Amino acid sequence: MPALYVMIPAALLIVAIAVYIFFWAVDSGQYDDLDGPAHSILFDDQDPKHTAAVDEASQPSPKPDDKAPPHA
Repeated sequence: MPALYVMIPAALLIVAIAVYIFFWAVDSGQYDDLDGPAHSILFDDQDPKHTAAVDEASQPSPKPDDKAPPHA
């Protein structure tokens, strides 16, 4: 019986700490975006050294009568 006098307040203290940590996590935004990290693995990262598309877009498009070679 004397063990209950120690165990019950200890259990209540542990529950109070767990509730405090849970509300702190919710307030600090830990649960704001649950799907973003799961979906981000499906997309490639942008390579800053890859400029082929930028170079092609910055060149003026050839007119139909310029006899430009077809692009592969």
